[in-house]
Amino acid sequence: MSETLTIDHLGAQGDGVALTPTGSAYVPFALPGEVVDAELRKGRATKSIVREASPERVEPACRHFGDCGGCAVQHLEGNAYLAWKREKVVNALETRGLKTEVDETLACPPHSRRRVTFTARRLGSEVLLGFNAAQSHRIVVVEECPVATPGIVAALEDLRVLSKAIAATPKPFHLTVTETRTGLDIAALGAGRLGEKQRRAVIDLALEKGFARLSADGETIVEGRKPSVMFADVPVAIPPAGFLQATLAAEEAMAALVSTHLDGCKHVADLFAGSGTFALRLAQKARVYAAEGDEIALSALDIAARQWPSLKPVTAEKRDLFLRPLLTKELAQFDGLVFDPPRAGAEFQCQQLARSNVKRIATVSCNPGTLARDLAILTEGGYRVTRVVPIDQFLWSPHVEAVALLEKKPKRR
Repeated sequence: MSETLTIDHLGAQGDGVALTPTGSAYVPFALPGEVVDAELRKGRATKSIVREASPERVEPACRHFGDCGGCAVQHLEGNAYLAWKREKVVNALETRGLKTEVDETLACPPHSRRRVTFTARRLGSEVLLGFNAAQSHRIVVVEECPVATPGIVAALEDLRVLSKAIAATPKPFHLTVTETRTGLDIAALGAGRLGEKQRRAVIDLALEKGFARLSADGETIVEGRKPSVMFADVPVAIPPAGFLQATLAAEEAMAALVSTHLDGCKHVADLFAGSGTFALRLAQKARVYAAEGDEIALSALDIAARQWPSLKPVTAEKRDLFLRPLLTKELAQFDGLVFDPPRAGAEFQCQQLARSNVKRIATVSCNPGTLARDLAILTEGGYRVTRVVPIDQFLWSPHVEAVALLEKKPKRR
């Protein structure tokens, strides 16, 4: 049975939310102020028709939008879209009682996502390659993607051929494609165990197509050229499926904020350092201690630092900061610090930081909720938030990155 609903606001995942006597109703692809007829099931619309459209509704950039689950809000006008991203950060901070000013959202351009994870599946003699439909395991085969870099989009047909060659199981698997300065780095996960004949065919195909590297379930199958990226002026050979900021524009914006905030610091810590996104930039001016739990990523950082003699000394330590955060007494040697944790945030590390006298802290987060929790811990310990900048790294998705900058005045002796 269809109901007529008026959309009140956008929800956290980009659905339009209508307030009804029985609770909130979620309508995919509806916008605030719109009147829709919707068939609801357990509070979510399974079908809907827009009767009165919002003036902020625009034509989506991609023909697959609405079927492909990769994007949620291509149909929202640009300024309203960026305001929604900022509001997610503002609301998270306010929930924790943090009344700090939040900058306007820094936009990232279309066609800039250099790291994309496709879903693939072999069906008889054919193969599907694309993205899952929203809340579904159904694969939407894509012929374009206005989010991904032109280099990845241009390789779609070659990636389909590769997916067909590497599939050793009829089950769906993932293909993570990263565009590096030396070519595409491709990591398959869950494609099945390759037989020797199939392996040789896959190697020949990867070399023929000019892919830089192909790995499967962590094993390098073939590496024609070592995949490399630049962190400022420092070339880094990234590991297979290693963490990399999704877009170069976002990485450079975050790095500029962090580097400016920590400028003048003599000894800096980079926690959850990955392969050196921040550490190798900061080492241009300061001694750096880099802690990371992933040994392979840390090795890439360490090798890059050793091969670039103009950098200040970089000390790299393999350390699980969730189980063994730096203690307050260990933090005493640093006057600046940056941390960029996974979505879970860095609660235990922040408890130690709150008791420290590190003068300046920069935190990078992909989760406004855990960012707000961590900032609340630090402010309770005497830190002052000086700036919060949302960054739209994940274009047209519900996700938003943010950089927060903090300071603490040293205690008088």
